Amino acid sequence: MSPLRLPGPPYRVKDPHQLIAESGADLEGHGLKRTMGLFQLVCFGVGAVVGTGIFVGLSDSVAEAGPAVVLSFVLAAITCIFTAFSFAELGSAIPVSGSSYSFAYATLGERVAFLVGWCLLLEYGVSVSAVAVGWSQYVNELLDSLFGRQLPAALSSGPGDGGVINLPAVIVVMMAATLLVRGIRESAGATAAMAVLKITVLVMFCAIAFTAFEHGNLTPFAAHGAGGVTAGASLAFFSYIGFDAITTAGEEVKNPRRNIPVAIMICIGLVTLLYCAVALAAIGALGPDAVSDKPAALSLIVDRVTGSTVGGGIIAFGAIVAIASVVLAVMYGQTRILMSMSRDGLVPRVFERVSPRTSTPVANTWIVATVFAVPAAFSSLDVVVNLTTIGTLATMVAVNIAVIVLRRRNPEVRGAFRIPLHPVGPLLGVGFCGYLMYGTGWTTWAQFAVFLAAGAVLYACYGRSRSRLAGRTGA
Repeated sequence: MSPLRLPGPPYRVKDPHQLIAESGADLEGHGLKRTMGLFQLVCFGVGAVVGTGIFVGLSDSVAEAGPAVVLSFVLAAITCIFTAFSFAELGSAIPVSGSSYSFAYATLGERVAFLVGWCLLLEYGVSVSAVAVGWSQYVNELLDSLFGRQLPAALSSGPGDGGVINLPAVIVVMMAATLLVRGIRESAGATAAMAVLKITVLVMFCAIAFTAFEHGNLTPFAAHGAGGVTAGASLAFFSYIGFDAITTAGEEVKNPRRNIPVAIMICIGLVTLLYCAVALAAIGALGPDAVSDKPAALSLIVDRVTGSTVGGGIIAFGAIVAIASVVLAVMYGQTRILMSMSRDGLVPRVFERVSPRTSTPVANTWIVATVFAVPAAFSSLDVVVNLTTIGTLATMVAVNIAVIVLRRRNPEVRGAFRIPLHPVGPLLGVGFCGYLMYGTGWTTWAQFAVFLAAGAVLYACYGRSRSRLAGRTGA
């Protein structure tokens, strides 16, 4: 008996076989070179994830959940794991640049794909600005540890935080762009080195903090109840944003059908263990009040435990490296999303041009860097975290639905990884994402609705009429 197929959709869907053929998914990808192995891909994933969320955002999650923030990290991780299965199957079956956008285009249609790409501007683009703001905070912490001085507030904070311009945030964005345009081999090597360094720094933090661990600091464990755990998980989810960037490297990875799903699973598991250990060590050392609402909490804890600023300075240096690697990896993902959208005609063609000398989208990279350096210079970290989170969760809902649709409509398109207990896993992914989206609050929902409406208008005015798929099909 032939497998059940869904009826053809009345909207533009890009055939997954066409996506794979256009990108050269099993050969060389559209002018891009396959230089990343499994180790580099895992490091790239860790590089995209571990940064501001744990070094800076931990304090906000603790303020909501108290010691139960460990459960918040686990809840956020469970949400990621179910969705990671969907990313792994789709990344193995359709190993192309574009990640969620390309997966949605091959299953849910062009309109949804455009809105997913629009949401990815929040995940990859706006989060670069947020991460860069966190980088600036640790630059000041390091300068204070080494020289007893900090940058003037006017040059290290945006107007919302009492400054004029966040100059370090702009600098880290431009540094990342400079490295990205040189080539993926150089970028991947730098990201791998920084990933190893920041894992080492976080392990060192745990070793120091656990020497001052007191069980009493963990009680009451869930003072704010289940609502606090949920609210903490919605904030903690920001700490996981970026693992899906692994799938944006589909055209620059060796053996992508195998390496993409393996890298995703290793990345999520490693990051979850690391986050839970850091949260437990931090709260156990000084208690939740000492961690809550402290932007550079990890350095502060080490300073207090050791009675010296040297250890805190090392943590601050590790944070600077960690956050810089996130900027690098996330900007990489953003440029590849735009490159895929440009191929389809949904954004201007300048974003798809690849330099024959460096095999990188140079103009694309500098445009992205310039555009997102502006909010990094003038915005506050708190302004964009919730909006970034809800946008990311929305794209994950789309990915979980996409894997169900692909199985039904194109069962012959399959890779090396298949989700166990399908479709239970993707449906649970949708449920967990929806639960965390609810925890972001109605204000964030209202902002997100306005953001989606703006994306729908942009598609109607530009993308729909310029779509290359429409030109081929006459739709």
